Amino acid sequence: MTETKSTMTQVKARVGRSTREAILAAAMRLMEVQGYRNTALDDVLRESGVGKGNFYYHFRSKEELGYAILDQLVQAFLERTLSPCFSSPDSRPTRQIRCFLDRIREIQRERNGVGGCPLGNLVAELSDLHEGFRARLSGVFSAWKDRLTIALREAQDHGEVSAECRPEAVAHFLVASIEGALLMTKLSKDLGALEQCVEEIKRYLALYEVAG
Repeated sequence: MTETKSTMTQVKARVGRSTREAILAAAMRLMEVQGYRNTALDDVLRESGVGKGNFYYHFRSKEELGYAILDQLVQAFLERTLSPCFSSPDSRPTRQIRCFLDRIREIQRERNGVGGCPLGNLVAELSDLHEGFRARLSGVFSAWKDRLTIALREAQDHGEVSAECRPEAVAHFLVASIEGALLMTKLSKDLGALEQCVEEIKRYLALYEVAG
């Protein structure tokens, strides 16, 4: 009897996860095209095939759903883009930054330049309208900038870049340049905008690098 109850509990847990994942996947597909504000709860229910009662079992509101989507986007960014390049302690900091730039370009090639930056899209749509999203997004971009700043400081400590490099300012410039390039790529539907920006950023970084 105990074993049967345990099995039923496990099945319910799997079903619950599956329902939640279906809601998140549907909402992400819709919001990528329509944006957060133009995606109605009824749209999400219809796209996911989930009833309203099941939705409210997993999410108290559309806002909570939006925060869950943001968490997934951040996790994907960390796992697919940031961590693979900065996780190895044996890699030179300047090589880590170049790896990161190449990862951004590779991911956009996989998407054929469609959609731009999901996080950047939310910044453009919600920063002036929703303080909760603005604060969370600000934290994400600050963490991104901080990771580049750390890499540049380590590069200075290792003698890879010159003392003229201001790590925090350069990191800020890199984030702004990449986001601008992603926006222009989305606008023009041309990956060339991002390709050119990545190469120019690499040339810019090379100005600070110490030969040797």
